[in-house]
Amino acid sequence: MSITEQRMRQQVRERLAELLGTGDMVAQSKTAAHKGADFVVKADHLTFVIECQVNGAPARIAEAAATAQRRALQVGSKAIPLVAAPFMGPAGRVRCQQLGVGWLDLSGNAHIKAPGVHVHVDGKPNRFKAVGRPASVFAPKSSRIARQLLLDPAHAFAQRELAQKAGIDEGLTSRIVHRMEHDGLVTRSDGKISVPKAAILLDAWHEAYQFDKHEIVRGHIASRTGDDLLGQIAAVLGKAGVEYAATGLAGAWLLTHFAAFRLATIFLPAGLTADLRERLSFREDERGANTWFVIPNDAGVFAGKKKIDGVWCADPVQVYLDLKAQPERATEAADRLRKDLLQFGEK
Repeated sequence: MSITEQRMRQQVRERLAELLGTGDMVAQSKTAAHKGADFVVKADHLTFVIECQVNGAPARIAEAAATAQRRALQVGSKAIPLVAAPFMGPAGRVRCQQLGVGWLDLSGNAHIKAPGVHVHVDGKPNRFKAVGRPASVFAPKSSRIARQLLLDPAHAFAQRELAQKAGIDEGLTSRIVHRMEHDGLVTRSDGKISVPKAAILLDAWHEAYQFDKHEIVRGHIASRTGDDLLGQIAAVLGKAGVEYAATGLAGAWLLTHFAAFRLATIFLPAGLTADLRERLSFREDERGANTWFVIPNDAGVFAGKKKIDGVWCADPVQVYLDLKAQPERATEAADRLRKDLLQFGEK
């Protein structure tokens, strides 16, 4: 499904009336009195200043939330800022929450807090997914652009330079950058491409990232602790001259030494040979697995890796993405990693 801005405004009014349980709702369009607000809706004693965003990309939602907050203050001290979108993804919800701005989507979800009102509806699927398989800026090869931008977020890249560092052709780079501009993830000035909000770019990638699209071989290696297990694996792979990078819980431990772990997740460029399996004493078995060897769907996962305490570790961005699919204390580890290493100058 697709939707026009005009039709969206009408559906937002209907949806808000339904959520509040009132049919007595007066919608007012942009006027000088409303300080440029997208539109204002009055229901009983409540005044909502609503910003509609047809493009539900996290960066666009963040812009809409900041605008709604600012314009609500201009309309009146009791005005309630609200963002509406066809579908509100996790990253957009976080940005609204950070600014204290309510939201609703036309897929049926909402979070609105106002005097005498607390509405929370969740779990409704996206009714506005594009038909087919639209190109994604976070598809395996395409995500190399986001990776390069996050490896050096303060740098403004010429498009050719970005293509060369990412290792992809300029035609594909141009299409990816154009899409990222459309979604508000990058800006272009004097021919240079830069990231206005690296944290939002990371949020958007995290939302789209699917760890299970890699090939994952799960099994067990006898070891007393996760730290010992990681050391054993690193020693064998290093001696064999095999490229690897620890990620997930093991990578987070190397980077922050927060949250002891049992599961070691290791990127390898290819599957384990019989000889390596023997050297590692690796027994493939999903039940009770303490080791995941991961053959990535793109070699970009190795970009930015570094050696820590004798073990090759993936870049913090990659580790953060992979924690999304990890068990144990993965959520806590991701929060700590974000706080310590992925602030990008933001507080």
